[in-house]
Amino acid sequence: MNNETVMLQTVKCCPEPSASHLLNPDFIFNERNLGHYQASLLQGIALIQKSVAAANKPFSGILPHELAAQFRAVDLRQTCGLAEALAELEQLYLNHAVYFHHPQYVAHLNCPIAIPAILAELLLVSVNSSVDTWDQSAGGTLIEQKLLDWTTEIIGLGGQADGIFTSGGTQSNLMAMLLARDSCCAKNAGYSTKTHGLPVDFGKLRIFTSQASHFSIQKAAAILGLGYDAVVPVACDRYFKMDVAALAHELDRALANGLIPMAVVATAGTTDFGSIDPLPELAQLCQVYGLWLHVDAAYGCGLLVSPKFRHWLAGIECADSVTVDYHKAFLQPVSCSAFLVKDKRHLAVVTHHADYLNPLSQANDGVPNLVNKSIQTTKRFDALKLWLTLRVMGAAQLGAAFDACIHLAKQAYLLLLSEPSIETLHHPQLSTLVFRYRPARQADGAELDKANAAIRKALFRSGEAVIAGTKVHGQQYLKFTLLNPLTTIQDLQAVLKLILFYGRQYGHADDLPNAVNDDFVKEACDA
Repeated sequence: MNNETVMLQTVKCCPEPSASHLLNPDFIFNERNLGHYQASLLQGIALIQKSVAAANKPFSGILPHELAAQFRAVDLRQTCGLAEALAELEQLYLNHAVYFHHPQYVAHLNCPIAIPAILAELLLVSVNSSVDTWDQSAGGTLIEQKLLDWTTEIIGLGGQADGIFTSGGTQSNLMAMLLARDSCCAKNAGYSTKTHGLPVDFGKLRIFTSQASHFSIQKAAAILGLGYDAVVPVACDRYFKMDVAALAHELDRALANGLIPMAVVATAGTTDFGSIDPLPELAQLCQVYGLWLHVDAAYGCGLLVSPKFRHWLAGIECADSVTVDYHKAFLQPVSCSAFLVKDKRHLAVVTHHADYLNPLSQANDGVPNLVNKSIQTTKRFDALKLWLTLRVMGAAQLGAAFDACIHLAKQAYLLLLSEPSIETLHHPQLSTLVFRYRPARQADGAELDKANAAIRKALFRSGEAVIAGTKVHGQQYLKFTLLNPLTTIQDLQAVLKLILFYGRQYGHADDLPNAVNDDFVKEACDA
């Protein structure tokens, strides 16, 4: 018996499992399964329509341990039909989702989303392009690049500008600090950190940003090996904007102590106060000191298309780099963001050529591989959402939507001022308001903190509205963040009424500060 006969007998006795036994091909998206694709999507759309129509408040009020108990019965080793799986998803997720489109959701920087962007999301996940290389995306690459060029143009960064879509402001700010660090080290040590690593005195590098800036700057410093201590907090003025004189003082003090200023991070729309740092003055100071200026406009980027308030971003064109979050102010689904740089040559710090993906020969031939300027390799085609929104709605509508939120914040400020039990902390510039409940009776700082924390907790438990909380100078405050152009002052009046109710009832439920009393919440909801 020869070897070939033995092999044939082995195959006959021990056949490989058939593909049909291991895999139902009906679940794979291709030209043969378009009917299944359509039917599945229609079931999903029907479920979304049902859930959104039934969402008469932004949240169910369920507590973490209550929802976790429902997950214990789920066995992921078992399968079920699509209808059963969707019904399960309705119970576990959709019934308890936090709905950002609801007019009484006024908590975080989450916006309702434009319908063209939802359609684009369906298109991009169905085709599943990865826009890291041309040979995986083709037209997708050019769509992203066109939007990057459009954004750098409306910012005014100049003809050498470029950028890349990112997962969000945190990634964009990380890229900014990475490029700033490389630029500073090249200037001071005479070489690129990309090739030679950090210089011996890298521990002297310092980043300067306002006390009200986003925590991602500290996070970036830690990731880059500089540590939290490398971030120097600069005092703000009474409008919560970076104080230019204080910045100059901090720069001079750092230099006198033998430290190396690396970058200044200006914020165009702080998370808590919506304040915009004085960009022209900061740009001038950075020019004098020879520093990288990064503008974190993740929130305030909506002003770029604002018909009324674009001038508030004057000076942003002087930045070396800019962060924008389309999923905050452009009505886009998460994630949809970008990092822009004035001089595209700085993006070389994240470029690495791999023969199996983006060989140098392709760059020499002019092939546009976006991976050459990204810290990501695999990249979602998130740009399509903004593209379709701009093509269908236009930038003017997006700007008008952001303007409506700014106007609503001004109305809300007057509303809060008219209520004696509410103490406002600032006049809004963009669309956030920080305030707190102050009872008529005398209460010390600790009692006020407990009362306001309890109000927010009780409100979230009721699900009737979702508001944010924050601390300023160690004291507990409440916060409205307004990014829904369809929210009205009447909606905010209803939220304020709930805040006042919980505030007046505070103390009647003994365990309210620690665990919200369900009877107390039910009474509030029925009121």
